Amino acid sequence: QVQLVESGGGLVQAGASLRLSCAASGRTFSRSAMGWFRQAPGKEREFVAAIRWSDGAARHADSVKGRFTISREYTKNTVFLQMNSLKPDDTAVYYCAFGLSTALWAVAADYDYWGQGTQVTVSS
Repeated sequence: QVQLVESGGGLVQAGASLRLSCAASGRTFSRSAMGWFRQAPGKEREFVAAIRWSDGAARHADSVKGRFTISREYTKNTVFLQMNSLKPDDTAVYYCAFGLSTALWAVAADYDYWGQGTQVTVSS
């Protein structure tokens, strides 16, 4: 089993920054990738960013490229999402995801464990 604990969400104004963190614990030694997804009210969960644990290679959704950056702290089993220039459209619950053998980074079904989610609200 793997446990994921997210933190860092909150209420900010448009243009502000937030940094989300996700700490993984438990049987983490066989992970292949970790990612961030988000879900706004009435919408499906969508891919935000993912990172390959072995070498740090990353991928970001087109909607956040240039504004959001995913990174990892290898020794602390933690993944981060730095979010800059936030927009009201970024308002959602953000979920951390952990994949054991993730091949399709942008597909939620390819991840095996999920955090409880952290709310990000951006006011205009």
